[in-house]
Amino acid sequence: MKIGAVVATEKGGPGVLKRAQVDLAWPRGPLDVLVELKAAALNPADIFFRQLGGYVAGPEPFVLGHDGMGIVREVGPEVTLVKPGDRVCFCNGGIGGTLGTYAEAAVVPEWQLARVPDTVDDLTAAALPLVAITCWESLYERAAVQAGEFVLIHGGAGGTGHVAVQLAALRGARVAATISSPAKARIAADLGAELPINYRETDFADEAIRWSGGLQVGFDNAGSEVMQKTYRAMAPYGRVVTLMGVAEDDAELNAYNLNLTLHNVMMLTPMWKGLTERLKAQATIVSKALQLVASGKLKILLSESFALADADKAHAHLESGKALGKVTLRING
Repeated sequence: MKIGAVVATEKGGPGVLKRAQVDLAWPRGPLDVLVELKAAALNPADIFFRQLGGYVAGPEPFVLGHDGMGIVREVGPEVTLVKPGDRVCFCNGGIGGTLGTYAEAAVVPEWQLARVPDTVDDLTAAALPLVAITCWESLYERAAVQAGEFVLIHGGAGGTGHVAVQLAALRGARVAATISSPAKARIAADLGAELPINYRETDFADEAIRWSGGLQVGFDNAGSEVMQKTYRAMAPYGRVVTLMGVAEDDAELNAYNLNLTLHNVMMLTPMWKGLTERLKAQATIVSKALQLVASGKLKILLSESFALADADKAHAHLESGKALGKVTLRING
């Protein structure tokens, strides 16, 4: 079947994203589901793939986008978990090979779908999956955050950081968050950060040490320089989780001398490597996070929303650094 989509025609800036008609294979496998997409969300990984290309090479057009929300239209003969008419969201595609979510429809294995509660709107559901999986795996599974521990979240008002702040606070941790403006400080505080730290005005490591005496957990989504400074703020036997790749030790060898545990978190690995059981576990995380949203315990901050045809403008906005929360795409009405 033919569907409308936005295709990355080559590697480069937002201008390489173009509208096109693409082929979507349906029917497919017995456990596959055809989803009419209503919304998608942007993630920093989308910019990476647009600039550098996908992980999976193939003849298919390169359609970006991991996060999607829509309505189940048809199901394979062995599907039992969802039915036509269900509202669902998921994280699937967008790394090359399988088409991503910048499209009018998607085919997704039933085990990667989470049913969306009636009280959760389309854009929120689309914005939730990747960031929820990332923060849940980072803080709950890898760092094993405990009540009363001191936790530092970088970029506490950003698309990922604002969810990390909330999940840490929900575990009873004491949370500090780096931010870059008074407005972002208010956002982080409203979401559960006890100590917003404006990294443009103060040394965040010094401030974190004064506050905590040494952090038990650090959450890095900013890169090597920030991660190295975070080592200095940690307590002995602390845990540092990074989405950006583990940085070398700092000049004082704090990571070594403080006996820190360092974790890489790359939540796209199960999709890339075809790890079905991990994909099922990630869908369970999405379902749990949706229930937290439905109960009012977790908020997904939404930044600007763009029509699918304006995906290039959405990318430019995300790259500008001006977005507070998640940037989304509206699809099919």
